[in-house]
Amino acid sequence: MTVHDEVSIAGVAWPVYKLLALAIGLVVLVIVAFATASAAPAVLAAAASGTIVWLALGAFHLRG
Repeated sequence: MTVHDEVSIAGVAWPVYKLLALAIGLVVLVIVAFATASAAPAVLAAAASGTIVWLALGAFHLRG
């Protein structure tokens, strides 16, 4: 990992792919919440999409 791959938040270095996964999860949460007007599908969809992105980009990041 290089310095360009991390962002310092409160003194802790976070890899960019983790922040991207969290942002995508948040976007999915908002979109599904507005589309369904229900919290359960929104939370489940956001958790699933965030986890998939986190794991996929994490695996890709380790190969690089």
